[in-house]
Amino acid sequence: MARTSPAERPLSPHLQIYKPTITMMMSILHRITGAALFFGTLLVVGFLLALASGKASFATAQAIYGSALGKLVLFGYTYALFQHMLGGIRHFIWDTAAGLERETRFKLAWATLIGALALTVLVWICVLVG
Repeated sequence: MARTSPAERPLSPHLQIYKPTITMMMSILHRITGAALFFGTLLVVGFLLALASGKASFATAQAIYGSALGKLVLFGYTYALFQHMLGGIRHFIWDTAAGLERETRFKLAWATLIGALALTVLVWICVLVG
């Protein structure tokens, strides 16, 4: 029985074959932000548990979340929330069979990215100013 060398077998298309596009990157980012939201929700639960546990626990949670690292994590959580939400809206639009043209798909993907960044910055301006 003749053995086929690996070079002669057909290769399945993979990430090395495709040129990255904005819609591909937003799809990958949507999955990443979904996972990040899972872990971020654990932070929300921890905060609520600290709130329910009394003044000392709440003060500790405030110190952690109020630190520079805590604020950076919360900023990332806010971005993940908006990115995932807008990505979900983009997918909902596609589920209605609208916006599937090449140019429209790219515009929606860019709108998702820019919108998530803008909403995140807007929320954090309100948090830091207010």
